[in-house]
Amino acid sequence: MRRELTLRALLLGGAITLVFTAANVYLGLKVGLTFASSIPAAVISMAVLRAFRNATIVENNIVQTVASAAGTLSSVIFVLPGLVMVGWWAGFPFWQSFWIIAAGGVLGVMYSVPLRRALVTHSDLPYPEGVAAAEVLKVGAGEHKEEAAEENRVGLLALVVSSIASAGFQLLSAMQLFASTFAAYFRFGASATGIGLNGSLALIGAGHLIGLTVGLAIFAGLVIAWGVAMPILTALHPMAGAAGDVAIATWSHYVRFIGTGAIGVSAIWAIGRLVAPVWNGLRAAMAASRSRRNDGNAALPIVERDMPIGIVAVVSLISLIPIAIALDAFLSPGAFGSIVVPLVIGAVIYIVIAGFFVAAACGYMAGRIGSSNSPVSGLAILAVIGASLLLALLAHVAGAPASAALVAYALFVTAVLINVATISNDNLQDLKTGQLVGATPWKQQAALVVGVLFGAVVIPPILNLLNKAYGFGGHGLPAPQATLISTLAKGVIQGNIDWSLIGIGAAVGALVIAVDEIGRMTRRFRLPPLAVGLGIYLPAATTAPAVVGAVFGALYNRWVAKKPNAAAARRLGVLVASGLIVGESLFGVALAGIIVASGKASPLAVVGDWFTNWGSLLGVIAFIATPWLLYRWIGNRARRLAA
Repeated sequence: MRRELTLRALLLGGAITLVFTAANVYLGLKVGLTFASSIPAAVISMAVLRAFRNATIVENNIVQTVASAAGTLSSVIFVLPGLVMVGWWAGFPFWQSFWIIAAGGVLGVMYSVPLRRALVTHSDLPYPEGVAAAEVLKVGAGEHKEEAAEENRVGLLALVVSSIASAGFQLLSAMQLFASTFAAYFRFGASATGIGLNGSLALIGAGHLIGLTVGLAIFAGLVIAWGVAMPILTALHPMAGAAGDVAIATWSHYVRFIGTGAIGVSAIWAIGRLVAPVWNGLRAAMAASRSRRNDGNAALPIVERDMPIGIVAVVSLISLIPIAIALDAFLSPGAFGSIVVPLVIGAVIYIVIAGFFVAAACGYMAGRIGSSNSPVSGLAILAVIGASLLLALLAHVAGAPASAALVAYALFVTAVLINVATISNDNLQDLKTGQLVGATPWKQQAALVVGVLFGAVVIPPILNLLNKAYGFGGHGLPAPQATLISTLAKGVIQGNIDWSLIGIGAAVGALVIAVDEIGRMTRRFRLPPLAVGLGIYLPAATTAPAVVGAVFGALYNRWVAKKPNAAAARRLGVLVASGLIVGESLFGVALAGIIVASGKASPLAVVGDWFTNWGSLLGVIAFIATPWLLYRWIGNRARRLAA
């Protein structure tokens, strides 16, 4: 009997969860992006379990499955902070937060069973991160044990060194010795535009992971937003003030809603293309269940033994109970009177139906362009608009006012739904990894449930800590998606949203879809529509360094392609990129603890405003030099592996 779903694998995955979930929560609130933790989790797992002679590749796969399941639930930060922003919550009540994350995540895991057959078994989607994680695991368990062990040691070293470098960069920024943001804005006549760049090595790492094709698509979105829309809109809506203030205000009030429309229509397109594959996946899952009943497990290969569909149905129904209780508890203090029951029933039905379709779209996008790049927040935008329209209709029929309480409830419902949906964003990558290394799907699916519970325990206290230290919006952590989603919920329910801007964005999205389809058919180029929308609606300071990172990653891969041991060098480059993300994010969480303990906004500052110009110069140099030196170092280490 082979070792796969073991207690030590679950515990190790839970320990890794603490690190990567904290990193993802901080990164998502700061810059609006999260990253897939499968590959670094696999490297750490192999380094630890190597001490046990009976460790197996599928046991290591369980570890990364648990860790990444918890990490992907950090996407709840795209919605949940909105309840603090609108003044409904002062913090994050642990048990309410825990149950919506846990129950929603478990329901999402159940959805991943038929989706696995539709989007993994019967699909040619590339799953870039899932395939890369499988390659890392195979190297660690390879036939050439000494070479595999050496690459694993170098990989862990790459992860640690790049994490320290990234944390060090942020430490110097916190000391105000390095500038943290670089921006240039200018006016020409009534028009204004510009560009910003976050001094974030984490975004360089994220750019490497998303790849050049997606990076260039995000750049196209930047050009549409800041090169086309911004000059036109600032001329049509002239404002007094400095160029930077005008540009940022125009982006906030107008341009990002164009991005919302572009992402929305792109997401609908993706969902529409999934109807047939998802239906076929459901049929295949039921056929496999009948085969299991008639002929036993031996009738199915190991890599096709899913959790029985009957258990999936029962667990799904059970998970709806805490969801309904949490929704009712959220409403009970408000003045909703007799409409509490229809609001709860309507929300549960919406979560079940919309959650499945959004989960399918998330899984498809993760398979196509990778989990780190999949714009989950764009689907959250569609989800909050749908929830707000439904709840506003129910309240209107019952004669209840469009109150602030209804806005908060729409955000709460969307937070539950996003947990249901996004679990497939990363978990289908894990199931693809499992397929490639010969894992048992039902054991991975059980591990996913454990990972969900770990994440539900970790996320609320981290959110509380970051809220106390930085706050959200304004001068705190920007939480760009939560800010936008809160605005949309208010606009839809209170009837003051500008649908014309969203319509313009939808037209832009449709045009990009047409261009991408032409490229797909001719096999000459691709322009992923969701990535273009992301470039329009996220702040330029967030997306620009990700584009730089995508270019850096492509240049590194091209450089090592000409050298010995190119495949290992590419894998090690991914670990350097992951370390850049982890180091910065963990330092941000640690700094939050220092801020809360000291009561000072900048407790580590050692210089004042007089150092600003020098800080900008030093920051730019370090921002370029640090990843360059790391890539050069790890590329040379990879070459020596082949010697």
